Amino acid sequence: MKHLYLTLIALTLSSTILTAKAAEPTTTQAQKQVAGYYQYQAGDIQITALLDGTNFMSPSLFKDIQQQQVHEILKKYYADQDKGVQTSINAFLVNTGKSLVLVDSGAASCFGAHLGSVLTNLKASGYQPEQVDTILLTHLHPDHVCGISKDGKANFPNATVYVSSDEANYWLDPKQATKLPKDKQAGYEGTVKHIKQAIAPYQAKQRFKTYKLGDDIQGFKVINTAGHTPGHFSYELKSKGESIVFIGDIVHSHTVQFDRPETAIEYDIDPKKAVETRLKQFANFAKNGQTIAAPHLPFPGIGHIYSADGKSYQWIPIHFKD
Repeated sequence: MKHLYLTLIALTLSSTILTAKAAEPTTTQAQKQVAGYYQYQAGDIQITALLDGTNFMSPSLFKDIQQQQVHEILKKYYADQDKGVQTSINAFLVNTGKSLVLVDSGAASCFGAHLGSVLTNLKASGYQPEQVDTILLTHLHPDHVCGISKDGKANFPNATVYVSSDEANYWLDPKQATKLPKDKQAGYEGTVKHIKQAIAPYQAKQRFKTYKLGDDIQGFKVINTAGHTPGHFSYELKSKGESIVFIGDIVHSHTVQFDRPETAIEYDIDPKKAVETRLKQFANFAKNGQTIAAPHLPFPGIGHIYSADGKSYQWIPIHFKD
C-alpha cells in the first residue's frame, strides 16, 4: 500500500512538472518587414514601386480645417494616430524596354535613419543603380532629390537628372532667399543646402538638365502641376491604351486630402495654387481613369482616383497581381 502511495505521488509530481513546462511562454523572434518593392505591369512597361520608408506628419500641418475634423476623418479610415498622420515616401523605377527611368529618389539620410531604403529596395527588385539612365524629379524637395547621391558621389553614375527650369531657378537662384519673408529664409536655405549636395555630382559631369512645358523626356510627357513648389511637374506615360501619371506632391494624404481636397498642407509654397492644381487634376483623373503613381500615398502608391459627387474623392489602390 505504501509503495502504491509513493507511486501515485511520483506520478502527480511528474504531471505537475510537465504541465508547468508546457505552460512556460515560448519566445519567437519577430521578423523584419520584407523588402519594399512592388512590380506593376502597364502595357509594355514595368513599373517598380520602391519604398523609401514611412514618415509621420502632425495633424496641425493641414490648413483651413479644424483639428477635430482631421481626427474624425482619420478615425473613419482606421488610421493609427499615435505618432501622427502616416505618409509613405515612394519612388518609381520605370522599365520602358529602351530606358530605365527613376521618378523621384526618396530622402536618403536627409530626414533621418528611418528613411533611405530606395537604393536597397531597387537592388532587391533585381535591378542595379548603374542601369538607370534617366532620373525625373517632380520637384527638388529633399525627400525627392536626396536619394540621387551620397557623400558627394552619384548613386546612379550613368543617369542624367531632369527637373523643370522653373524649379531649378527657384531653388538655385542665389537671390531668391532675399525675396522671401524673414521667417522663411532659414528653412529655404536649409533646403537649398540639401539640394546642392544632391545634384553636385551630376552637375560636375553635365548630367543635370532642365526642361520646359511641352518637352518630352524618354517618352514621358511633362505636366505643369505647380503650387506645391513653383516648378512642380508631373509625368505622363502611355502604353497600349493605359495612361500612367506620376503625380509627385499633388497630394500628401489618402485620407484628409481625399475627403477634403481643398485642404492645403504646410509644405505647400503656394497653398492656393496647390489646392487649385489638386482639384483640377483629381477631377481629370476621376473622369478619365488614369493610373496614378504617387510618392506619398500608401505603398506601393499605385491606383486610381474615384469620385461619386465630384467634391470628395476616394483612393482605390491597385489589386495585388503575381
